[in-house]
Amino acid sequence: MCKNLVEKGHLSRPLIISNRTLQRAKDLQSTLPFNKSTIAQTITDAVSNSDIIFTCLSDDAAIQETVSTLSKIPNIKGKLFVDCSTVHPNTTKAIAESFATHDAEFVACPVFGAPAMADAGQLICVLAGPRESVEKVLPYCKGVMSRANIDFSDQPHGKATLLKIIGNTFILNMVETLSEGHVLAEKSGLGNGNLHQFIETMFPGPYTAYSGRMIGGDYHRREQPLFGVDLARKDAKHALDLAEASGAKMRDVKVADGHLVDVQKHMGSKGDITGIYGAVRRESGLKFEN
Repeated sequence: MCKNLVEKGHLSRPLIISNRTLQRAKDLQSTLPFNKSTIAQTITDAVSNSDIIFTCLSDDAAIQETVSTLSKIPNIKGKLFVDCSTVHPNTTKAIAESFATHDAEFVACPVFGAPAMADAGQLICVLAGPRESVEKVLPYCKGVMSRANIDFSDQPHGKATLLKIIGNTFILNMVETLSEGHVLAEKSGLGNGNLHQFIETMFPGPYTAYSGRMIGGDYHRREQPLFGVDLARKDAKHALDLAEASGAKMRDVKVADGHLVDVQKHMGSKGDITGIYGAVRRESGLKFEN
């Protein structure tokens, strides 16, 4: 996202990078064009010298801690904060209320897409908040960070993260379905290759990509997850909480979350959402690793 902001965002000044771990900020800067970014030593320095501030953190606790810090910075009135984190809608609502008390603008902007899509500027941005604020963010979305926008202008901020949480259950259920299908294909004698041919033909795109990662063994070989099991479980918990509060059922999510528990036990935090395939394999009498 930073790379595309620098290369395609037509910024009038260098992008200011801030990370709770300074070395990560330095590592990121080393991948960007020369003289197109600077590193802020503290989050206060970053915000004080910025008009629009994008945040993207791993979970609710992290963004809440960050917003608490931001709210203590003098003179944030009039600044625009854009949060791209995947969090519970109630967290987004609380963030919006916190910024409003300081007369700062806020747009919720969670994104759909794996790291490779982010690198290629092919994310999908979901924007919610006052139209006037959203319009200030749009120039940095489609054609810069994203290939498309879902615009919820003038709708409550939490609508954006509500869609993000529900949308992520589609990904979770897709992985569960593929895992069960591939295990049945192997055990019934159809074969994973034959099933993959069907998936390529019938469901090109994400289904095919995830299927390939499963049968190729990527789900247990990679050192760093693309969609980490801890984050996947966080999203599943949010979805189940929302379903319960709304009087709805998400039985597929419960099944998939149970398999994510098995992935955590087998692989720890390095486990990926595609590890569900290994969990389904093992409960069906096969080895976790293919």
